[in-house]
Formats: sequence, structure tokens, C-alpha cells
Amino acid sequence: MRVPLSWLREYVDLPATETGRDVQAKLISVGLEVETVEQLGDGLKGPLVVGKVLTIEELEGFKKPIRFCTVDVGQANGTGEPQEIVCGARNFAVGDKVVVVLPGAVLPGDFAIAARKTYGKTSHGMICSGDELGMGDDGSHGIIVLPPEHEVGTDAIELLQLVDEVLDIAVTPDRGYALSIRGVARETATAYGLPLSDPALLDVPGPNAFGYPVQVSDPMGCDRFTARTVTGLDPEARSPLWLTRRLQKAGMRPISLAVDITNYVMLELGQPLHAYDRTRVQGPIGVRRATQGEKLTTLDGVTRTLDAEDLVITDDRGPIGLAGVMGGANTEIDDTEGTTTEVVVEAAHFDALSISRTARRHKLASEASKRFERGVDPQAASAAAQRTVDLLVLLAGGTADAGVTEVIAPSAPHTITIPANHPDKVAGVEYGRETVVRRLQEVGCDVYGQDELIVTVPSWRPDLTDPNDLAEEVIRLEGYENLPSTLPKPPAGRGLTDRQRLHRRVGRALAGAGYVEAPNYPFVGEHVFDQFGLAADDPNRKVVKLVNPLSDEEPALRTTLLPGLLGALRRNDGRGSHDLALFETGLVFHPREELKIAVRLPVDRRPTDEEIASLTEALPLQPRHAAVVLTGAREQAGWWGKGRPSDWADAVESARVLAREAGTELLVRKGQYGPWHPGRCAELAVVVEGVEQVIGYAGELHPGVLKTLGLPARTSAMELDLDVLELASSGVPKGPKISTFPVATQDVALVVDAPVPHASVEAALREGAGELLESIRLFDVYDNAAQLGEGKKSLAYALRFRAADRTLTVDEASAARDAAVALAAERTGAVLRG
Repeated sequence: MRVPLSWLREYVDLPATETGRDVQAKLISVGLEVETVEQLGDGLKGPLVVGKVLTIEELEGFKKPIRFCTVDVGQANGTGEPQEIVCGARNFAVGDKVVVVLPGAVLPGDFAIAARKTYGKTSHGMICSGDELGMGDDGSHGIIVLPPEHEVGTDAIELLQLVDEVLDIAVTPDRGYALSIRGVARETATAYGLPLSDPALLDVPGPNAFGYPVQVSDPMGCDRFTARTVTGLDPEARSPLWLTRRLQKAGMRPISLAVDITNYVMLELGQPLHAYDRTRVQGPIGVRRATQGEKLTTLDGVTRTLDAEDLVITDDRGPIGLAGVMGGANTEIDDTEGTTTEVVVEAAHFDALSISRTARRHKLASEASKRFERGVDPQAASAAAQRTVDLLVLLAGGTADAGVTEVIAPSAPHTITIPANHPDKVAGVEYGRETVVRRLQEVGCDVYGQDELIVTVPSWRPDLTDPNDLAEEVIRLEGYENLPSTLPKPPAGRGLTDRQRLHRRVGRALAGAGYVEAPNYPFVGEHVFDQFGLAADDPNRKVVKLVNPLSDEEPALRTTLLPGLLGALRRNDGRGSHDLALFETGLVFHPREELKIAVRLPVDRRPTDEEIASLTEALPLQPRHAAVVLTGAREQAGWWGKGRPSDWADAVESARVLAREAGTELLVRKGQYGPWHPGRCAELAVVVEGVEQVIGYAGELHPGVLKTLGLPARTSAMELDLDVLELASSGVPKGPKISTFPVATQDVALVVDAPVPHASVEAALREGAGELLESIRLFDVYDNAAQLGEGKKSLAYALRFRAADRTLTVDEASAARDAAVALAAERTGAVLRG
């Protein structure tokens, strides 16, 4: 909203010394977002006067038409002689009054004017256009031609109101009243503690039976409709300079007198209006919902197909306007031929939600819809219609019909009950009852009561709906800068949940293992599941889709972390970082079998456990996963020796790291799933309450997947379900007891069938060795068929034995080793090598 300071001063008697910057600071202090203060006429210096064109000589022989003019500027040039000026514009004639800038003047943009020779003539000044004076778009795109009543030599700077300050206010959706001079003036008056001259306080005649007939079929969509008629308009009447200049300063283009007046009143009072050519309206004016598929040609010349939810203005022929958005072309005020002499003025109040949806449905944002969708004062409709009628009578010589039509749906003012100390509690400041009442009255509320206040909200503030809204009004008017900075005091005894602790330990552990955290957006496209090679019935293909996605290519919420991580790996690899180890922990989303509607939780108290549970049941399932991706070197080469590339074993080891942090045993066995290489994929499982559950996969990704996604060869990945891992955990891992007695090491090499997994052999050795076993490590795998036999392999383990209370003897260590080997032989068919 652009607000000229000169216009604002009409309704608030600001001190003469107050500048636009001062008013900006005051308005910002009460909560309005004043973005800039534009200095109109900054640097402008006269003489700039009204002149009369005496003669025009057409100069020949140039590429474009050039005219040599003599202009009477009175005594402004010091001699009274006609001023000789060269001009290329052609929209003026002999006898026209124009704006002339004389030598010695400076126009906006530091453009100094001096006599200069051009086109074989000497030009002593310039005949000005609106653009050259910084007046904005007046629709003519040429020289300013003034009405004939202005005297030659009159100062044009004052006449055209070229020097002013304009406040540009970004109006938030809850402050629709600020889209008017009236609303901004009210805030200014409050900020300065000055009285407001309300332009809406007019004497308005009551409704009678002689007004233009109006039929409202949808009182929910239109709860107020005022119609007034003005006849006998002078079709040649044009908008006066003061009116057009105010529209231009406010950012609107002058069109014709009737339209300019409706725009002027809209800017002044915030009530959108529409003027119909009465001779082009057939029958009563109606308000109803459109019939699906109806057609309407709006003022912009576009024929629109209407929706059944659109609210329309009609006559006997059908729709003649899109209510609250734009009028129809078939009842347009004729500003070209100047034939309109009778108008019907519409001032109505429409449902904000309906207008907002219509404007978006038709992609047709207008000044009217911008105000209606934010909330317009319904009580201002009659005053706005009266103001429009008064201006039409004054400026166009019209006659106001005695008939007044008002269709009003019954409604009661909105009241709110609020404790007098509620703003004190919200702000943490003692305002006191008197301050609270005074500030609410300044907003426009009627306040009654002592400790419990009954507040009637003003009609222009539909955003005030509950006690906290009223508290906010008191706080903003008292000054946000006066609120103390106090830190919240959390109740003692609360800390991180077990899930949060595990999440943090996992992040620290992976970072310590050399991984870099790479969080990603939780959005995916369903094509990624085809790229991963997931089966058609895979549960991960069932996604939760967003109604309004950020990107049409990624309309769903992720069911796996890998797409985002692999995308980050691909980007970094493409930019020259080839040795990568990335991780992410985050939520994935799975739809529930039964769709439920979420309940609206209260804000005045803590929701009950049942309400929270009901809300949770309406949300998708959101388990927390952890995933890693690796490519390139895992260990760098250097003077210390050769490096090592990352491989599937590193991905498996990352899963073991997470299991250690959870304090649980991870079962690792051969598996096959989706994007992983079928021969280099490990299935990860844990035991939860005696039941084995698969929680993820790790290993090298399939070469076909890597090629499709544009990833480096031998890229590995791991992903598992952290929530299930937590269920299997024994809590926070306890620190080991350190024994002061020496360790006894025993090595064993076992020959087993090639398909037997190492994990099975290790589990048997661990169980058979008993409590004396401190650790076990696989340090060699040997598969020479000539020595071991076809289909055999040798697994060599280092077993460390230690007792907490004594030094073990050789016989004790050997006995524990033999027991371990015996159990391994029984379960896996292992034979002690050699």
C-alpha cells in the first residue's frame, strides 16, 4: 500500500516538522511494515510553470517529426516574451496549456535544463511529459495537457503536487484495514496520540423502496450490498489534477472520472466499489453462485469459464461481474466515446474465503480481491457509496437519486471475554487494567467490565478472534521494544529421551568413523524406485503424497534415505570430491492402512494423552533411519604405505558401529534387496523380545543402479531402522571392567564349507568359549582348493581370554579354546585345520 504523506495529513494533524522517515519509524513501532519512504520531486528545482502554446512550426528534413513552438509563460522568464522551445511530441495543439521547464531548472535525476541548439533551432527550455517530472503513468505517454482554467505562469510544482513523500507499506494478511488511507491514518493517530478525522463519518440516508432493485441469493457469500444511482453526468468531465495525482502517487493509473472516483474512494476507505453504466444493465442486479461452465468476459477482455463456487453479479442476461474481483465488459463505463451519463454504484461486502479462492482459481488478482480476501469493513459500504455519489455530483455535475438500496444479512458484533491481566501474563509485563482498556479502545474496541473484560471487536478488524489477539494489540501498541528479554525456565528433571540419546550417539559415532553428515530434503519422485530396482509389491513403493509439493518432480515423502544421500554423493563427485563417506539420520514416511482426519488441538491448555494419540494416529508412520554411502578411497595412501578403497565391508562395519552404540548384537548374513549387488549384500537383523527382525541392508550397490544414477563404480551403502535397533538395545552401553591380569591368546584355524557364513562360526566359537573369552577376531580367510579340498575355506580366529580375578593357566585357556572349537564343529561342521 502506497500512502502519500500529504494525503495522510488530511486525517491526522501531524506536526509540520514530521518527515516521512519520522512517520515510518512510528508506524514500524506499532507493527506496520513500512518498507521504504519514496521522496517524490527529490532534487526538483524550478522555474517550472504553466504555459500556453502560441504557435507550432513543423520542421522538415529530419528522421522524426520535430516541432518548433512558441509558448507564453507570462513573466516566469523575466521578459514576458514568448519562449521558443523545440519539441518532438505531437499530442498537443495551439492554444493548449502545457507544463514548461525553463533554463536554470533541474528535473528529477539531476537533469539540468539550459538553452541549447538542436535541429537548427535554439530551444529555451522544454515542454514536459509526466515521465520527465516523475509523475508516474498517466495513460497518455506524452506531453501533459492541462485543463484550460489554469493561468499562464502558475507554479506547476505546487499545481501538480510534485514534491511529496510516499510510504510504501507491506500489508500482512491479518491487517487488511491497512490497505486504505483510513486504516493507516488510524494507526498513525494512535502512534502519535493524536485525534483521527475519520473520512467514513458521513451522513448517509437510510434505505428506501426507490433504490435500484437488488436480489442477493447467497447471503453467506454477500452479507451486505449497497446500491446508489447518479444521473445527469457530464460525459466530457475529466478527473481533476488533485484526484489524478493522488491516484498516481498511490500507484494507480487514472482512467476516467467515474472509475477514478471509485478507485479513489477504495484507497481512501478500503472499500472496493464498482460503477455500472446504468443504460447497459438490464433488470435487477443479483448476487448468486455461478452455474458450472457459465461464461463471463471480464474488463481485461478475457472470456472466463466460471466455477460453481464463484460468486457472480448478474442482471437479466446472466453474469455481469466476478464478485469482489473484476467487473464484466458488458456493463463497463465507456471512457472512450464519453457516452456514460448514468451510473449505478455498487458497494458490497463479500466472503473473504470465497473471493480468495475465485481470484486464485482464475489467476486474477485485483486491487479489489486483494482487499476482500484480507477482510473489508462491512460497516463502511454505505459510507463508501455516499462518498462516491458526493464526488460524482461535485466533479461530474451529476444528480444523486433519492433511492437507496441496502441488502443486509442479520449479524451480531463479535465479542471476546478476556481477563484484564491476560496481556500482562502473555508479555511478562505489568500493564494494568487502565492501559489495557485504553489500548483496546484506541484499536476501536468497546470495552466493559472490571477484572473480566467484555470486548466488542470493531467491524474493520476481522482478525481479532480470541484473547491472545487482543493481548497482541496491547503489546504492539505499548511497544515490542519494551518487552524484557527473559529466558524460559524449563522444569527440572526433563532431559533427552532414550531415542534422542541414541540418535546423538549414532551421529557422533559415524562422524568419529570418518563420515560427514549430509541432511537432505525428505521429498522423492516415485521414478527413483524403478531406478533402485524395487519389486512392484515392495512396501517402500507405497508413499505419502503431498497435496501442494514444492516440486512436481518430487511429490512424495521418502520411504528410504538413500535417494537423497546418493544425490548428494553424485553432486560432490561431479564437482571433484571423489573420496566420499556421507551419512544421514532422519525420518522416513509410510502411509497407514486406515486414513484418519487429524483433530484440531487446543491452544489454551496442554492436549490430553488421548488427543495426542488421536493426532498421532492420523499421521503417517515415521520411523527414524540411519544410512551411509561411500565411494573412493577409505584409507589414503602416503609415506606410511598404500591406501585402501572403500568396499562392501566398510558399509557393513558402519552398521556394526551403530549396533555397538545401541548396545545390541547385530546379526549379519547374506541377503538380497533392491539396489544392492546380489553377491555383495548383507542382511542386517536384531532380536527383539525373542523374535528376529530384519532392520536393513548393507553392501555394494548393483552396477546397473550405479549406471542409471550416474554414480561411481563400487559405491557402497547401508541403511537400517534406528527405532527397531533401539528396541533391541539394552540401553546405554556400560563401560567394560578393566582386568589387571594378563591376557592369554589362542589362535585357531577352522576349515568349513564355503557357503558357511563367518558370522555363524564366530557365534558358535563365542558361545563355546564361555565367560573367559574377552574378544574374538577373524584375521585370515584362505580358500586354496588344492590344500583344503573343493568347496572348502579356512577361517583363522584370534581368541583372547582373560579372567577378572586371576591369571589364567595354559590349561584353562586351552580348555576354553577346545570347547569353542567343539561347539563350532557341532553347529557348522568346522574341522580344526592341521
